[in-house]
Amino acid sequence: MTLTPGSAAPALNLTNQNGDSVDLASLRGGPVIVYFYPKAFTPGCTSQACDFRDNLASLKSRGVTVLGISADDVDQLRTFADEYSLNFDLLSDPGSATAKAWGAWGTKVVNGQEMVGALRSTVVVDADGTVLDASYNVPAQGSVAAARAVLNA
Repeated sequence: MTLTPGSAAPALNLTNQNGDSVDLASLRGGPVIVYFYPKAFTPGCTSQACDFRDNLASLKSRGVTVLGISADDVDQLRTFADEYSLNFDLLSDPGSATAKAWGAWGTKVVNGQEMVGALRSTVVVDADGTVLDASYNVPAQGSVAAARAVLNA
């Protein structure tokens, strides 16, 4: 199942890199970019996270919240955030239930091998919790620019 524009964003309540609970419903009132990535510290995931980091001030000035989600545990996410000075919430999705609910799980090809796992995906949710855009199997570069285009931000 994948999300489509106009659908309600599924519930999301996960633990961030600091051990705090983050609930999507509590972020209503402003747009949210939710991006799913396969694994902290891999080259693509690192460049994607750093792109969000580098653009966060301008996104925040427009009321946008950014949430990065992977199956990494909280300790790994804390280390990742500290190492790269990531200034937004990274959420731990053990068992990938949230990724599956959001359509960010499926078959992909990695180094010529077909496998099932987390799909690099970006979902833009409006202030009321409605999906504005959902993009799956996206490249590591370009997530921020694509989300900005959807939000006109």
